[in-house]
Amino acid sequence: MENLGGQFGTAGKALQVNLGKGFYGTFAEIGAGQEVARHFFTVGGAAGTVAKTMSAYDMAFSDAIYGTCRRYVSRERLQTMLEHESGLLLERLGKTAGRDRRFFVFADTVAARSFRRHDESHGWMGLRFQHAPGTAFSDIILHLRMLDGENLNQQEALGIVGVNLIHGAFRNATPREMIGSLLDDLKPGRIEVDMIRFSGPAFGAVDNRLMSLELVVQGLTRATLFSADGEVVQPADAFYKKPILVERGSFRPVTLVTNDMLDGALRLFEKEKGVQGNQPQILMEITTKNLLAGGNLDLRDFLDRVDMLAALGRTVLISDYGEYYRLVNFLTRYTESPVGLPMGIPGLNEIFNPAHYTDLEGGILEALGRLFKKNVRLYVYPVITPEGELVTCENFRPPEGMEHLYAHLRASGLIRSIETYDAANLEIRSPRVLDMIETGDSAWEKMVPPEVVRIIKERGLFGADRG
Repeated sequence: MENLGGQFGTAGKALQVNLGKGFYGTFAEIGAGQEVARHFFTVGGAAGTVAKTMSAYDMAFSDAIYGTCRRYVSRERLQTMLEHESGLLLERLGKTAGRDRRFFVFADTVAARSFRRHDESHGWMGLRFQHAPGTAFSDIILHLRMLDGENLNQQEALGIVGVNLIHGAFRNATPREMIGSLLDDLKPGRIEVDMIRFSGPAFGAVDNRLMSLELVVQGLTRATLFSADGEVVQPADAFYKKPILVERGSFRPVTLVTNDMLDGALRLFEKEKGVQGNQPQILMEITTKNLLAGGNLDLRDFLDRVDMLAALGRTVLISDYGEYYRLVNFLTRYTESPVGLPMGIPGLNEIFNPAHYTDLEGGILEALGRLFKKNVRLYVYPVITPEGELVTCENFRPPEGMEHLYAHLRASGLIRSIETYDAANLEIRSPRVLDMIETGDSAWEKMVPPEVVRIIKERGLFGADRG
């Protein structure tokens, strides 16, 4: 029975849950029909699984059941659905169901493609369930984007993801296993899961930042986001109509340069048209390429980097966007406000390296066109070379043949120099800081923010003596 789901796909998973007769609950689906519940009815034996199914498409009916809300396709609405239906389930069946049943509520609220709407199709999906009979509920909340062009295909994909989610909870799979199985039976490019959160007694030891990382590593999304307090955030909510300033780095460790570069860029960014009077969303981005630079993914190292940024109050973006233009394309999916990219001279060298764009028909010209097409600015921090030369935007030497293009971007104000900076920070290099930590040279403490010094010493990171 254990391999039935994998052997027979979506139908096999639904049948396994039905025949198990120990996982029993409610399906509440709004926006794309009874797509998940339908699978359990189709395979037979649904009486062992389904207590109730419902839909409430009319806003008046929905409000009468769940109360009013600002947006119907939202995390807020999903949480209300789960709370309302789980309360009813316990009220009506809690005393009579016996000791062999685990209750659950599955809910989704979806904006699928229709005759009237052709913008982005997305939805919120959640499962509230007991991991053992009589225990308190645990929750799994996720946000997904439906990428199929046709409504029926979107509904089909939604139904498959829902079955996979329920089956994973039925089996009490680990969170990592659940993430790995969410897109079973779906071809790539149909569904993207860009946010997931586990909570409750079934997931007491789970760090949702690691689960966010798993979404990217396992290919369910290209980028995911969480705040300084570790709360998983949906990009559409965090970025909506906001100007965004995003600094890319390894942050191993965070140094004074990290803050100095960001502060200098922010002073310029706040003066841009469309930013004045509008509080920017500030992000620190770590790419999976950076995390895998050592060959293997070190989860402890990842969390240490994130905790250092959290100590500075930073929101963290994890992505697999190697090229900057791909990162910008992701950000501008959610906002039309300006986007600013602080970077050092090495980052500018990367952008103007034609070798990175051999997969584009138009090469580097196409890449730069994509990068700067939507209200994007680069803010460049200077560097001192090993020979002692100060390199800034003004004397930066692009590759041969790129000089006039670079000059045009500079003259257009698309690439700007960070002119207010602490010259003492220009000598700071992360590899040098790491060497000093390992060798016990305490001078490193003057090269990183005090909040980061505390974390490094408390945890003994990078070979530091605990203090």
